[in-house]
Amino acid sequence: MAYPEGRYAWTATVGEKGQIVIPKQAREIFGIRPGDTLLLLGDVERGIAIPNKGAFEGLFSAAFEEEKGGEP
Repeated sequence: MAYPEGRYAWTATVGEKGQIVIPKQAREIFGIRPGDTLLLLGDVERGIAIPNKGAFEGLFSAAFEEEKGGEP
């Protein structure tokens, strides 16, 4: 089956401890390295999503950034 450009589908098996292995091709495409922290988003109707790690770096920066002119 051919997928649209930039779209992929993989499967992963859940181990006894609830761990999954992210397929090698997915790790390579998204630059996922050992020790990286991933954000999992869940919706009981829509499922689980793992957004690109760059998608939440800006959110964290904004949340912890000092207000301009304010006290640390």
